Amino acid sequence: MSLLAELKDMLGGTERHAVRHYEDLLASLLVMAWMVEARDPYTGGHLWRVSRYAHLLATESGLGPADAARIAVGGFLHDLGKISVPDHILGKKDRLTEDEYAVIKTHPDVGWRMLAGHPLARLVEAAIRAHHETPDGRGYPRGLRGKDVPLDGRIVGICDAFDAMTSTRPYRRGMSIGQALHIIEENLDRQFDREFGERFLALGRAGQLGHIVGHSDEGIPLRECMMCGPTLVVRRDHHAGDRIYCHSCTGEYALEERQGQLTAVPTGRMGTAQQLEPEVDEALIAQVVRASASALLAG
Repeated sequence: MSLLAELKDMLGGTERHAVRHYEDLLASLLVMAWMVEARDPYTGGHLWRVSRYAHLLATESGLGPADAARIAVGGFLHDLGKISVPDHILGKKDRLTEDEYAVIKTHPDVGWRMLAGHPLARLVEAAIRAHHETPDGRGYPRGLRGKDVPLDGRIVGICDAFDAMTSTRPYRRGMSIGQALHIIEENLDRQFDREFGERFLALGRAGQLGHIVGHSDEGIPLRECMMCGPTLVVRRDHHAGDRIYCHSCTGEYALEERQGQLTAVPTGRMGTAQQLEPEVDEALIAQVVRASASALLAG
């Protein structure tokens, strides 16, 4: 019996009702992850990017649509457990102490415990719990080695690391794609799975990652804060005249249309507490949910 048939049987409703129920379950997870990401002003778009890289890598590796969709959802949810990491550690600009790093290392298991009882928890368990496990056994939280690291974790781990390297942080600008690929290549069989790592390298060298790097949605690059770098997220529903804010320095920017593109122009003002409240990109999440649910239910 297919998953869709099981849902219809369980809910006693129509196929449309079963699909909507599944989409609502997925959306609840993605919104939760979005709010966790919003705590860190330097990770705007990180979950979307990791999800897109993961889907691309899974597909390129020959996995079917349902498997690729599952791994993409896991990529969106992989950092859920960072809700438990204190702000002073999450946003620290200097090297973490051993004690602070020990706190960071708890987030995969915290994320998994957060999902306890959720109907879709098993769908994303491997990505959440294993994205920091490494082939050499030096990863965390369980120190798994080689092929004992679940497939989803091996894929999401590569994509997460690549995005971290190519994204700007408070203490450094993002690396070039070439630099990040070189680091991955140097660490195959140690930090990164060789099979998936080599496929990711091929994607990068074929120019198939550039449309995701530095973006927060398809075709929408992050805009530059004059103080903090590329931290400004523009949504599909934004228009000229709207205001957006840097959640690091709180600077306000007005969106102006120039040559068919929305440009962020500093206003010289700071955002208020209300203006700086995290705002879920409902359109983006709905798009991810529709695409993922369709593939998962058909699998």
